[in-house]
This record gives sequence, C-alpha cells and structure tokens, in this order.
Amino acid sequence: MNPRRGPFAAGEKVQFTDRKGKKITDQLVPGGSTQTEHGLILHDEVIGSLEGTVIATVHAKREAQINAVHPERDRNKPWKSSRVIGGWEYAAMRPRLADYVLSMPRGAQIMYPKDIAQVIQLGDIRNGMRVLESGAGSGAMSVNLLDAVGPEGHLTTIELRPDFARVAQANATLYYGEQPGWWDLKTGDFDSVAAGLPEHWFDRIMLDMLDPWNRLAEAYRVIAPGGVLVSYVTTTTQMSRMAEALRDAGCWTEPQIEETLERTWKAQGLAVRPDHQMIGHTGFLVVSRAMAPGFEALKKRERVTKDTETDVDSLTDEQREARLEELELRDISDHKLRKVLRDLDRQVGALEHPAE
Repeated sequence: MNPRRGPFAAGEKVQFTDRKGKKITDQLVPGGSTQTEHGLILHDEVIGSLEGTVIATVHAKREAQINAVHPERDRNKPWKSSRVIGGWEYAAMRPRLADYVLSMPRGAQIMYPKDIAQVIQLGDIRNGMRVLESGAGSGAMSVNLLDAVGPEGHLTTIELRPDFARVAQANATLYYGEQPGWWDLKTGDFDSVAAGLPEHWFDRIMLDMLDPWNRLAEAYRVIAPGGVLVSYVTTTTQMSRMAEALRDAGCWTEPQIEETLERTWKAQGLAVRPDHQMIGHTGFLVVSRAMAPGFEALKKRERVTKDTETDVDSLTDEQREARLEELELRDISDHKLRKVLRDLDRQVGALEHPAE
C-alpha cells in the first residue's frame, strides 16, 4: 500500500475543485472527460500533470472534435447548451480519504467522516490490530478501518447482503488500486458467520446494524478481554436498547454514548461567522469494553430514592400521588421557596409603586 505521489496516472481518482469550492471526483481515463456545469475537463490534459495543476474546461464541440475517434462516447449524451461553456478553471488534487468516502458510488447510506473519525479514535483502532466489522454497506467504514489497521493488521467484515458486499469491495479496490490483501469480506448473517471465527481473537469490533444488542453474545465470544466494542445506531430507541443490553449482559463495561455535530465557518475579512448549514445528528456511538471471562463489570451504585425504571403510567392513583409529592419535596426546600416568594413580592411591588 504505497501512497500515490508525483504526476497523475490513468486509472487514478482525481478531485476537481472550482473557485466556488464545488468538488467533482472522477476516475482518469485516456481519452475521457468529466462533465461539469461549465464545459468538459479533458482527462488527457490531467494525466501526467502534478497535483495542484489548474485545468480549464473546454467547449463540448471542441471535445467532440478531439475525440472524434471515439464516437461511441457521445451516444445518448445530448449536451445541454448551459453545459458547453468552456474556460472555467478547476484545481486538480488527489482526493483525501474523507473526500473519497463522500463521493464514492453507494448502495447503502454511508457513515459521515465525523462519525468515522470518532469510531477510529474512541475505538482505539490502530496499526496492526485485528478488527471485526459487521455491516459493510457501501464500504465507507471498511476503507477507513483498512487504512487504520494497515497491512500489518487484519479486517474481517461481515455483510448480510451480497450486493452491498460487492459495492464495498469495488469501492475499496478503487481506493487502493487493488484488492486489499489484509481484508476478509464475508457474506451472511452475523451470528452464523461469527460462529466460525476463533474465540477471543479480535482486538476491536465495530457494529453498524439495525439490532446490535442481539449480537452481543457472539461478539463477546470472539473479542479479546479488554477489547473495545463500538456500535453505531441512529435512533434514541436503538441507543437505549443497546446500552441496557450491555449492562444486562454483565460482561461489558458501562457504555459510553456520544454523538458529534459538525459546523463549518466562514472567515473572509471581517465576515467571520458560522455557516448557515451544518451537519447535525447522524448517529450515536455506543462504546464498551469486554471484561475477562469470569469477571462481572463494575456498576455505579444508584441512590435508593432514585427510581429510573418505573413507568409512572403503571402506578395506581395513590402511588402516583405519593410519587408526585415525593418529587415536590425533593424539588425545592421550604427555605428556598420563602426566598423566591419574597423576591417575587418585591418585584410585583415595584410594578405597583414605580419610582417617581
């Protein structure tokens, strides 16, 4: 896995960015072109140039003349007049991994880079580690995990749908230029596939699925003691069920739950402010670690008077009234209530007798 340096080569992915910050990612093909809103970028003018080169678009008619030897390329492509204006400049760069993830073809919804970065950091996923992933989707998380563990590590991915597995495999192959040799992509349901994996072999587990709480038994069997489990879920009900399942299992540490919000800023002269749009909630990360066999996780002792389990609708009228009285007594002391009333009387009195 050698980093790509030097001039662009055919087959590489390249990112074109114009003066407005609009990005287009495409694969360089000899004789090919990339369609933009301002004309066409000819790939032959990009191949062999260095990163940071500025390429100008050309008129579609000129492109047709240059590529007259490839008439099949114009079949079923009626160029619109608004898209044939040439002379618009784009800077050519190799896409960052985050750029590649957002631009790659997808079948399933991808994880955003902000969440992927937190998975790598909170999951403590490093070079040489053995990681188990469930839910490849379009391969966004898989590519990042492959990059994190490197050829010295190993990634095993379980994907239920064969078509999604093909999408993920193709996206990873395009990113690395070849099929990563340290990746084992398996298809099938998690429990059935994991049953054939060695016990306590994986350092880390990443679950991106609808019901991760139903996979904890098999996950604990294959993860090493002290290993980190990271689960990505999108709704509060999923997050709550996962947290409670981890606690009930007794062999996982108290779950850590986080979400990340992303906001970009504008900084031009004196105009320094947040952008009007931001990436808000996308998902929750539930993180826990595996206890050694035979040891139960330590739990925080809750106050006896603190009841977080009983549903108030399940109580009788007498029990509900007693619970409300209990909450009212704990809510504010008599001393504080008298102080609040004195302050309010003073303010009301000021309204009735304003200073002259």
